[in-house]
Amino acid sequence: MRVPRLVGLMAMDARETARARGLSLNAPDRPDFRLAVVDYVVRQYPQPGAEVPRDSMVYVWFDFGEGEGGGGVREPRVPRPPAGGLQRELGEPGGDPYAVVSSA
Repeated sequence: MRVPRLVGLMAMDARETARARGLSLNAPDRPDFRLAVVDYVVRQYPQPGAEVPRDSMVYVWFDFGEGEGGGGVREPRVPRPPAGGLQRELGEPGGDPYAVVSSA
């Protein structure tokens, strides 16, 4: 039998999908997995489409591991850019821009 795609499903839907296919589900990061309802599956093993015997165990995770997923840091970085914007811009250099500079 093929493992169904469980990533993106809520915990209760993942349990029902696995049960309907004759698979057992285990969540190593959730000791209270039987009580989880609206948490979303973010990872699974074996991968969807893998061939496994009936009554096999499929592992699902609800949290990304260290260094996986997420969108990075969203809070403002310190130090902030200096205030002032265009007011801090330097003026044009003085003098004739077409003047020839001699090296003699």
